[in-house]
Amino acid sequence: MEKLEVMISENQLRERLKELGQNISSDYGEDSNLLLVSILKGSVVFLADLMRCIDLPLSIDFMVASSYGSGTESRGNVKIIKDLDVNISDYDILIVEDILDSGYTLSKIIEILKTRNPRSLRVCALLDKPDRRVTPVQLDYNGFVIEDKFIVGYGLDYDEKYRNLPYIGVLAR
Repeated sequence: MEKLEVMISENQLRERLKELGQNISSDYGEDSNLLLVSILKGSVVFLADLMRCIDLPLSIDFMVASSYGSGTESRGNVKIIKDLDVNISDYDILIVEDILDSGYTLSKIIEILKTRNPRSLRVCALLDKPDRRVTPVQLDYNGFVIEDKFIVGYGLDYDEKYRNLPYIGVLAR
């Protein structure tokens, strides 16, 4: 079994999500038609906690996109496995992503969603690894900037394991 070291505690996550929720609520306001788009599977835990911190009416939808295999390195190939169920032309879209790493997947999703003419489009990532960036992506909301380590927990996995951890841990193999 791999060893884990806590990088971001459960309390740190909870506090930062409250701040993000307040900022998002303030920025969008009551006149928004907010649709949170969760990029599955990794962001589902983040989405569930974040949406409870946003003090606005909102809807949610899901996409599945992948540029990872079962290992730890991005392949650079982005594949949309599940698309949105709704027409987004009347929505203020907030993409909710677990981690911004190379930028491949998120830049592809942004490109696709922009062609569908949403009222607005912003991006919220729980974690940002700028040292790994290959494709530039503008984050509107950022939880934590982290160093280039392989992390798990709070929805993030290694071969589908560790998603259920209530904290973000560094996987030492």
